[in-house]
Amino acid sequence: SGRRMRNISSGINAEYGVFSSCSTDRSIKVWDDRAAHHKACMITVPNAHAADVNVINWNKMEPFLVSGGDDGVVKIWDLRKLDTHAALFKHHTGAITSVEWHPSDSSVFGASGEDNQVSLWDLGVEAAEPLIIEDTEVPPQLLFIHQGQEEIKELHWHPHVSGLLVTTSLDSFNIFKTISV
Repeated sequence: SGRRMRNISSGINAEYGVFSSCSTDRSIKVWDDRAAHHKACMITVPNAHAADVNVINWNKMEPFLVSGGDDGVVKIWDLRKLDTHAALFKHHTGAITSVEWHPSDSSVFGASGEDNQVSLWDLGVEAAEPLIIEDTEVPPQLLFIHQGQEEIKELHWHPHVSGLLVTTSLDSFNIFKTISV
């Protein structure tokens, strides 16, 4: 078939063999490698995004997944209730290329997209009316936007320096530290 797995992420239960995957068939799946082969897929979220699901990352402290797709949307999933997303952020104007939870702040994550932006988000910020800047709605959970790279492929938080990010792209890699995390 034409379906391809795009990304695999293990999380809080990694030592028990539980991991998640995302795919070009727009699904997110949670697997248990201790189960028999035909029963290893424990949970399937079909049509998790409107297009291919490119990336997924498992929060190391909370039962949450973050996913990003070709639809430019970032979604938060609560593993205790996967029938619908817990949050949805539509800021990027291109496909999402990377997502990752902050290593020590369970409410903060970063996302990068084909729109040449890295966005940092904080789920701990209470929902309020979005700020309007130059006719653009800015969600209150959006902490920071980093621009200046072409075709950003990955972002990773430094495991020991809070707020330090490394991004890779077609033209360079960036290392930067925000003051907001």
